[in-house]
Amino acid sequence: MKGKLYLIPSPLGEGDPHEVLAGGVFGAIAHIRTFVVEEVRTARRFLSAAGLKGGIDSLTFYELNEHTAAADAAGYVALLEAGEDVGLISEAGLPAVADPGSILVAAAHQHGIEVVPLVGPSSLMMALMSSGMNGQSFAFTGYLPVKPQERRARLADLEKLSRRTGQTQIIIETPYRNDALMADMLQVLSATTRVCVAANITQSDAFIRTLTVEEWKRAGTTIGKRPCVFVISA
Repeated sequence: MKGKLYLIPSPLGEGDPHEVLAGGVFGAIAHIRTFVVEEVRTARRFLSAAGLKGGIDSLTFYELNEHTAAADAAGYVALLEAGEDVGLISEAGLPAVADPGSILVAAAHQHGIEVVPLVGPSSLMMALMSSGMNGQSFAFTGYLPVKPQERRARLADLEKLSRRTGQTQIIIETPYRNDALMADMLQVLSATTRVCVAANITQSDAFIRTLTVEEWKRAGTTIGKRPCVFVISA
């Protein structure tokens, strides 16, 4: 009998995982001995806090991140075909969403492996639901170009798309570029376009606020190097 691939969510930051994860997640974790993770150290710390403290050294970890070759990731399917249940864990939030773990999920489907998604926090959906913007038509556009000129052009295109279709646009950025992206938004986007800044979601210092570009210019804000989701609607 083949094993199952469990998609295990993790907290979006530090803190007690029991405060943000559904109870069924902990039941699933308890019986899994093999994990494919984005970063071993982070995964060990999460699993310890989730109730496996004292048994971490008996677990087996394999890494799957941006440096993992597709062939290596697909090779982890052999563990499942041998009957082993495997847990897939991302650095934060939901595995396989804006995360390289999708390679393993795709390979599991190709080999007839049952995929079991577990309930947990999604920074993208939590930012959207907190933004007050259109939740019936939206798109996650991921990371924007690194080069400033290309990034500003992409922002202008997304604003035009939002204005034409009513579609909300969800963007993420590497924390150290948060303030540069925000500055570009205030420079490029129209005064009436709404921007939601959702930083450190679920944490004690969470900051979630939606203002128009004109209002953001008056209010001013420094996001800093915090995990952040940006939501815009023209």
